[in-house]
Amino acid sequence: MRRLPVYLVLDVSGSMHGEPIEAVRNGMQMLVSTLRTDPYALETAFLSVIVFDEKARQVVPLTELMAFQPPTVEAGSTTSLGDALKVVKECIEREVKKTTAEEKGDWKPLVFIMTDGQPTDDWEKGLNEFRKVKTGMVIACAAGPQADTKILKQITEVVVSLDTADSSTIGAFFKWVSASISTSSKKVDLTKAESSEISELPPPPPQITLV
Repeated sequence: MRRLPVYLVLDVSGSMHGEPIEAVRNGMQMLVSTLRTDPYALETAFLSVIVFDEKARQVVPLTELMAFQPPTVEAGSTTSLGDALKVVKECIEREVKKTTAEEKGDWKPLVFIMTDGQPTDDWEKGLNEFRKVKTGMVIACAAGPQADTKILKQITEVVVSLDTADSSTIGAFFKWVSASISTSSKKVDLTKAESSEISELPPPPPQITLV
């Protein structure tokens, strides 16, 4: 079976303390319960969670939906976005099956990055590492006014922004992510082709602005 790997890369720095981090926890619960009602997602989508504060770490390896348990995330300190990009690259290299002469590998991974602040490490070095792996769509979300969309635009062309990092906007973001995963799962299942353009995903709700 060709899996559709999905990597959620989430900022858990100090500024996410309180309502934002609570909204991320609730968002992950909602994402998983929504996707579990979708036969296409159940068939193909596998989820992984990577979090970053002073360092990045994978807290859930690539896992099928029925077995996925949303992790308990706590707010930490600084914002090591560069380290997060490096860790995603290492996880993709380790977990995503490549196509060989004998069999097709997994679909290219979808990567959703959410951050609410400025990187505090060498993000360009991390980006150079990240570019060494093949990915499908990479979507970056600037959660609130402190996040730097210019930096995110250098990581990916698809950048969305939330005016605030509160429970309703972060909830709307996770809802849109789950709809996007559903759409992509259905597309790979029915057409054997990947979603490569933002226009192929469901339109973002009013709380989310395309940058």
